[in-house]
Amino acid sequence: MPQQQFSHARGVLARRCTAVVQARWFAVTVFSLILANAALLGAETYSGIVAGWQHWLRLAEHVCLVAFTLEIVLRLAAHADRPGAFFRDPWNLFDLAVVLCAFLPVVRENTTVLRLLRLARVLRTARFLPQLRIVLMAVVRSLPGTLSFLLVGALLLYVYAMVGWVFFGSHDPEHYGSIGRAVLTLFLLMTLDGIGDAVHGGLDISRWSLLYYGSYVLLASFVLVNVLIGVVITSLDEAREMDGAAPAEPRPHAERTEPRPHADRTERTALAHRIEEARRALDALERELVRTPPPPVDGTRRRIPTAQRRD
Repeated sequence: MPQQQFSHARGVLARRCTAVVQARWFAVTVFSLILANAALLGAETYSGIVAGWQHWLRLAEHVCLVAFTLEIVLRLAAHADRPGAFFRDPWNLFDLAVVLCAFLPVVRENTTVLRLLRLARVLRTARFLPQLRIVLMAVVRSLPGTLSFLLVGALLLYVYAMVGWVFFGSHDPEHYGSIGRAVLTLFLLMTLDGIGDAVHGGLDISRWSLLYYGSYVLLASFVLVNVLIGVVITSLDEAREMDGAAPAEPRPHAERTEPRPHADRTERTALAHRIEEARRALDALERELVRTPPPPVDGTRRRIPTAQRRD
């Protein structure tokens, strides 16, 4: 009996907190607090504002922390009847970590870490912006492909840097005097910034430099960049499918989906014909049952009256 009462109390608490958490005003309030926290963090970069409003800025930060703590408590209470569902959501874990870290003594005493933690709260806007959430998921899913891209890019830079050091090291030591300078020069040329000056300078040394820079620009600025764009687009499509296929949490107070108020005219006509045919078949069956006499109980053959036989 006490176990049933406890389960019932948890269910009531979860339903009430779910109604609050899923309310529109609650989402708007939390989103506004996140933006206010970001604005406060930006205002603290101005020394004049900090000198004149330090007390109020600190008070506003405490208010935001209390509000975020209350929010995460309500979200936990909304999952009182199913606590495992709360911890299976990565965004809930992120919100919980951001809020709990603010109470750690090491974090509270370190101003730099505390500011970085407050900056992480800005990322919580992704919970309320579905498109931003999809983009962040795409960035995370594109990390394996991006690492492969970086490996291929580093290999390409190293090979061309060595070739550039061999051909241009003695003539242009400022840009190709060592492998490090050559890599830096080619990395900047990957964005096509200063490619014209580099080509003109290479032509003064050798005409083969045109082939060197042309092949490098073709591979680094066009092929590799398009490969990276393809990886990101593929990850974006996968993230969009994952976000669309993610199961929604059960809503105790969710309303039933109402049927369409107006069905298609063709479907209604076909349905009316079927109903009419069913009525005719039922009427014919009823007339047949009335005409057919019941079977005799004693096994003797019952004599059918003449009037009924004529019918």
